[in-house]
Amino acid sequence: MTDSFFDPMPRVVAHRGDSAHFPENTLSAFLSACALGVDVIETDVHLSKDGQLVIWHDETLDRNTDGAGRVEDHTLAELKTYDAGYTFTPNNGETFPFRGKGVQLCTLREALEACPNQRFNIDLKSKDPAIVDTFIEVIHSVQAIKRIVAASFHLSNLKLLRKKAPDILTSVTTLEVVPLLALQKLHLLSGKKHSIIFQVPTRQWGIEVVTPSFIQTMHNRGSIIQVWTINEEAEMKRLYQMGVDSVMTDKPALAIKVASELGLR
Repeated sequence: MTDSFFDPMPRVVAHRGDSAHFPENTLSAFLSACALGVDVIETDVHLSKDGQLVIWHDETLDRNTDGAGRVEDHTLAELKTYDAGYTFTPNNGETFPFRGKGVQLCTLREALEACPNQRFNIDLKSKDPAIVDTFIEVIHSVQAIKRIVAASFHLSNLKLLRKKAPDILTSVTTLEVVPLLALQKLHLLSGKKHSIIFQVPTRQWGIEVVTPSFIQTMHNRGSIIQVWTINEEAEMKRLYQMGVDSVMTDKPALAIKVASELGLR
């Protein structure tokens, strides 16, 4: 395994695992992504009612399981009883190949141990600050510091994580991106280098975020630019050729093909 999360530079980030072919954010999706040879798996964690870090994107169970209600209102044991493959369909509802096949929600610890050589990008979804201490404990206990980056839309989580565990890499969240983006567009950024991990869409708030100027300016400052969520081959090629470092996608096999053809991996 690499000595640094960014060595070699990750080019393909599998959004919730190989989510085009397996139920998202499950061990099946993660193991398939590993077999494909992706650079990073992007995933999400919530804090269960009994304080366990459970991998799941939505706040509730309704969209992707046969259960209902908030993830955080259930214990881990209760969450394990639901069918995490229940609604997955590759053909717009004609078939549900994973329904009743024993696909469960998993914990972050289970995912990191099942994929011991895989890099992960982990989004802390819970607003409860207790998620930060639990996250730090899991990452340290499985010795995964060098293969994870933490993210969150809750700036308070990231600030607390950076204070308590400065050895864990974090990306910047929306409230941190906005002023930097404004300064970059106005050509007012200082020349001081400050390495930042950007995880951004190509366009947001009516603004073209990822442009050649943005990439050049931020690369000159030592930053990493990861773009989400890109599923079209032509768009992947355009962004790679523009100079983005990584593409996050639901179609990791396609992104691997594009990056390889461009000589990026």
